[in-house]
Amino acid sequence: MSRFTADSRLGNAPVFAVLCGALLAPQAHADEHAEHELTPTVITAIAPSSPLTVVTNPKDPRQPVPASDGGDYLKTIPGFALVRNGGTNGDPVLRGMFGSRLNILTNGSMMLGACPGRMDAPTSYISPETYDKLTVIKGPQTVLWGPGASAGTILFEREPEQFGELGTRINASVLAGSNGRFDKVIDAAAGGPLGYVRVIGNQAHADDYKDGNNDTVASRYDKWNGDVAVGFTPDADTLLELTAGRGDGEARYAGRGMDGSQFLRESLGLRFEKSNLGEVLDKVEAQVYYNYADHVMDNYSLRVPSGTGMMAGPMASNVDRRTLGARIKATWRWADVQLISGLDAQTNEHRQRSSMGIDTYKDLPRNKDANFHNYGVFGELTWYAADRDRLVTGARLDRASAKDFRQTTGSGMMARPNPTANDTRADTLPSGFVRYEHDLADTPTTLYAGLGHSERFPDYWELFSPNTGAVGSVNAFDGVKPEKTTQLDFGAQYKTADLEAWASGYIGQVRDFILFDYQPGMMGTTSQARNVDARIMGGELGAAYKLTPNWKADATLAYAWGKNSSDGKALPQMPPLDARLGLTYSEDDWSAGALWRVVAAQNRIDQNAGNVVGKDYDKSGGFGVFSLNGAYRINKNFKVSTGVDNLFGKAYAEHLNLAGNAGFGYPASDPQAIKEPGRTLWTKVDMSF
Repeated sequence: MSRFTADSRLGNAPVFAVLCGALLAPQAHADEHAEHELTPTVITAIAPSSPLTVVTNPKDPRQPVPASDGGDYLKTIPGFALVRNGGTNGDPVLRGMFGSRLNILTNGSMMLGACPGRMDAPTSYISPETYDKLTVIKGPQTVLWGPGASAGTILFEREPEQFGELGTRINASVLAGSNGRFDKVIDAAAGGPLGYVRVIGNQAHADDYKDGNNDTVASRYDKWNGDVAVGFTPDADTLLELTAGRGDGEARYAGRGMDGSQFLRESLGLRFEKSNLGEVLDKVEAQVYYNYADHVMDNYSLRVPSGTGMMAGPMASNVDRRTLGARIKATWRWADVQLISGLDAQTNEHRQRSSMGIDTYKDLPRNKDANFHNYGVFGELTWYAADRDRLVTGARLDRASAKDFRQTTGSGMMARPNPTANDTRADTLPSGFVRYEHDLADTPTTLYAGLGHSERFPDYWELFSPNTGAVGSVNAFDGVKPEKTTQLDFGAQYKTADLEAWASGYIGQVRDFILFDYQPGMMGTTSQARNVDARIMGGELGAAYKLTPNWKADATLAYAWGKNSSDGKALPQMPPLDARLGLTYSEDDWSAGALWRVVAAQNRIDQNAGNVVGKDYDKSGGFGVFSLNGAYRINKNFKVSTGVDNLFGKAYAEHLNLAGNAGFGYPASDPQAIKEPGRTLWTKVDMSF
């Protein structure tokens, strides 16, 4: 039985969605009055705002159905994919790169999950609609936001409120859809010239969904979040803001042996900004933050224990992680040069406890098993060499360390003393990039090329989750080396009134790529983490063409390729070629859109190899999925959008999806990837006052 209240459910949600979908033709078009503008549903992509950078508003409606979390939202951006394990809380993948290769920040802070198997991935704590801005920087092409980031940097941000006089604003939305989907969001603020108060809350619920074969997939979830921000703005150039937040949830996972019965989040933050300080020193920014994740996974709250095998009876594991961080940076400007430099630091502590039986873990003490520290210094310089030429370069140096507090490894009869108990390991890791950008004289085109290098300290999941390390090492903590990525990024952007087009490509060499190998055995599957050398390449293409004043066509293409050059095999967990074709029509207060997504087969696999979450099971077939959306703007305060995803009820699975767990009736000896939702209807009402 769910521990969440009944008001998070809508029993007639599918009926409501069907009626709205029948009555409302699809999505509203902006009129001449900017304050009344209705943003069209995004069905393919947002064009990059600058080389390798995509900026979008997470509040903008997107298809498929508005996202349940940060990973769900990111997968709608070309180049991203998602490792699905249920209805929510999947793990994002960019260009085939997973985990800590992506720096994911919310308001400049890192929210690190606690589960050793990433059941609570960092994006699972993010409700995208409660943020104002999403920035994606592809590749190792920035050094401002922390260490690593070999694949990219993802920033979810809330903008400071601006009140010229005393006033208020309220934004809210309600979403209803198939499979009991019911989301509520409210975002309200009040303030004046001297400051503001902002309150944000959301609640989301969904029942188990049905796939294209009409089979039920264990995927039910409930979530809630509440955040408050208090800002002090004594003048136009000064900001002091205090933030606090809390959230929780539960989720059934078709692809796991346990479910997530708790996703408790606590967050605190303080930031200071001062602009227009002088002719050279332009801006100073400082912040401190605290994030806490308390996660419970068990096999009895949201399912019935299997009664057979390794997880026959009720069991639970409780893990938590405290993260404390700080950053200070300054912006310096000269005639043709801008320099952003600063320092950042982060420390986090991980604890765990587990036991057999229902809730017996609550009587046990929490045992610290690891802590991490990172201290970094960075600088990023932009030289406006000429009217049409820019040179952007950056460098950072990090000192990273980890300590192993585990006195034993394994459990039960397999427990043994830990050979690295109380050991500390540390590395000094340099990173940097240089990028040249050129605007062509005779055409609205920007060309760019950048070379970046990133060295990444192994994360908690890579050091503490595997059963063993590389051959010759006592364990993963002892044996896994830092990962070193050198990558060339290049591309072009073109923009006119009727046509936007862009292309981005990359070629990279990864030394000591951290790979997971899985070996089935009599006592279950064991994992090994080791380093290999790898080569990667791929890219994204996109275009949006205004056929007529009312018709617009969009198309995107994303491809990622990787090779384990040490073993002469394919690099595992690579998403296949992904194409999206869109067509929209808008007139006055109505609009309609169609999306056709076509995905190729993936034949390049390395069976039983992957990462801490997923592995390659088998080759996967291609598929095509067709979706429709529409919207109507009732007035300046209300807009309604509706859609149907997977219109024809296609039965298909994404290549990266986890295999279904035997506890839900999936075959234990013949892994089958979790299938995606079948035909899904949804309707969303947005309100602003």
